[in-house]
Parts: sequence; structure tokens; C-alpha cells
Amino acid sequence: MAAKKVPVIEANFPGGNILVEDIRGNTIRLRQDTRDTEGWWFYWCFRIRNAAGTTVHFKFTNGAVLSSRGPAFSYDGLAWSWLNRDEARGTAFTFSFPATAGEVYFSMGMPYLERNLKFFLDKNRKSPFLRLETLCLSRHGRKVECLYAGCLDRQPQVRVLLVARHHACEMMASYVMEGVMRYLLSRSELAGWLRENVEFMFIPFVDKDGVEEGDSGKNRRPRDHNRDYSGQSIYPEVKTIREFVPEWSGEKLKFALDLHCPMLRGPRDEKIFQVGSRYPRVWQEQRKFGLILKKCSAGSLPYSPAFDIPFWVGWNSPQNYRGGESFCAWAGRIPGILYAGSLEVAYATADGAEVNQKTATLFGQRLGRAIAEYLKNSL
Repeated sequence: MAAKKVPVIEANFPGGNILVEDIRGNTIRLRQDTRDTEGWWFYWCFRIRNAAGTTVHFKFTNGAVLSSRGPAFSYDGLAWSWLNRDEARGTAFTFSFPATAGEVYFSMGMPYLERNLKFFLDKNRKSPFLRLETLCLSRHGRKVECLYAGCLDRQPQVRVLLVARHHACEMMASYVMEGVMRYLLSRSELAGWLRENVEFMFIPFVDKDGVEEGDSGKNRRPRDHNRDYSGQSIYPEVKTIREFVPEWSGEKLKFALDLHCPMLRGPRDEKIFQVGSRYPRVWQEQRKFGLILKKCSAGSLPYSPAFDIPFWVGWNSPQNYRGGESFCAWAGRIPGILYAGSLEVAYATADGAEVNQKTATLFGQRLGRAIAEYLKNSL
């Protein structure tokens, strides 16, 4: 008699995160590893082997950690799809493994790691409008990427800064950032204007260690990366941003955008929205930009200024920032800045539309066009 298959679950790969509680027959109980997260969060990602030809029931024991489209799954860790099932209110799912499946990856979202960025850079390595440098070394010795794009051969008229992954788990924001870079390198007439006049700086992974090591990063102890912009910064990435960006700006930095993802599910969080600035003058610029973004995003993921959260509304209040100053609050005081905002990109569903690798990247391209139109209208 053939021995019964025992699935092997692993998290020992970039972005991996899971704790297995027990395996009983075809049911596996597991939970996310919150590590140094203060309180509860929902990030997880694992790989399973030795399950080909079987049907397995996965039950999570620490809260609703599935999106409204269920988990994301992949056969190679690069191309992801939503299972599109929402079972047991986000705490369980079932998967039938093809007979040929050597290994299958599962995650609460669609991971974007250093290797995804390298794939994009390799495709565009000959472009004279894109340059890779190192911002700094992370606490664990990783190179933290800093990309310059656009007007690189002379002094630009204006500068733009985009950052992402202050919270390591917020991967869908990275596809949006890549979309902006794709737009900047495209044949669009407005993209050509950007390359002639605007220098972009992109910092794809502010929490580089967290991204690669599979941390949540949200509410990290002893300090959240996005609360490290006051006092003495404890993270090399944030410290370098605070020291270098104002000098690089030379009062030409007009637009600074921090890309995030909200909670995993729920009416408020299944939207794309701006987080309103505490500074009234910046909030006025956000409102202006929101109208442009709504127009430019037509045909991609839906966005409306009606989704935005002004300061003093809901969680966007001083109490939420007691742990320290955020990137946007810090950037809003850089001399010459016009826009300093945060854009939240839903993980799986945006106002009813599916968020995935393709749609998030397309939205990023439309975001790039919106930035171009905003700058042309503002200068």
C-alpha cells in the first residue's frame, strides 16, 4: 500500500510567512506569524509541496485573513490569480491541487519582491531615462533601491518623489509604482514632456528587510517605519530619506506621494483613496489632484475624490500619529512642495473591480498621466 501523502508547508523563501498549528487528514490549521507587530495584522504567504492530486482544506485560526476574493495562488511565485472564493467569512478556503502540481504558493495578496523589480529593470536596462542607485543599506545589510527616471541629463524644471512599502505587506502598491515607471518610459506625448522636464525619484521598498523576510511591517515594534519621521530615526532607509531628499530637492520637489494599502476587506477599505493632509494648503492640492486622477483613471481601477478621507475624519486624526510623524507630514514641510500625500490601493477589490497584477499596474500608468497633467497645470 502506498504511503499517504503528507503536505509540506514552507515559508523559507522571500516574502514567506506562516505558522502551521496541525495537519489532520486533509485539513490544515495555520495562522499568520505576526512577529514584532503590535496587535493583530493579516499578512501571510506560504508554499506547499507534496499535495498534487489532493484536495486540502485550510483553516486560519487568527482572524479573517482572506480578502473578499479569497486567497491569491501561484504555481511559480510570480504569476498570481485570486481563487475567488470567500469561505467562512475570510478564515478558510479549499484547494484542489492538479495532479501535476509540484508546488503551489498561497498568499493574502499578490507579492511584489526584489525579484519583481529586477525583472522590470532588466527589461528596461538600456533606457537612458532610468537609472538604478542604492539609497542605503538596510539594517540587515540589503541594498535599498533608489531609482531615478525622466530628465536625467540636465537640471530638471521640477522633481517628483514616489515611495512605497513603509509597511512591508502592502504589495499591491508596488504594482502601481511600477505602472507609473512604465508610463514615464512610454511613448505618450505627456510622458515625453515628463522626460524633458521632470526628474523622478522612486524608492520602491522603504522597509526592504520586511519585504524580503515576509514581515507584516504594520505597527512594527519598537516603531512603525511610517512613524519614524520625527525625533531620531531608527531605520536607515528613513534616516537617509530625511537627510538626502531636502538636499536633492533644491526647492524643486513639488510632488511627493506615498503609496500604501489599507485594511484587507470592508466597505471603506475596498476602495482607492487619498489620505487627507493635516496641512490645509496641501489638502487643497490633493483635492485638485483628485479631480485629475478621477479623469485619468477612467478605464482602469475606479477612483473618486468622494472616497478620500480628510484629516480629522475617522482614523485620519492626530491620535493615529501618536507614535511619530508620517512621511506625508514630514514631506509637507519641505520648502517648495505643493503636493505631499498618501494614496491607499485596495488589495483585491476596488469599488467592485478586481485588483490584480495587471489592473494595479494599469492604474499606475494612469496615475503617471495624472501626475503629468497636475504638474503641467500647476507650474
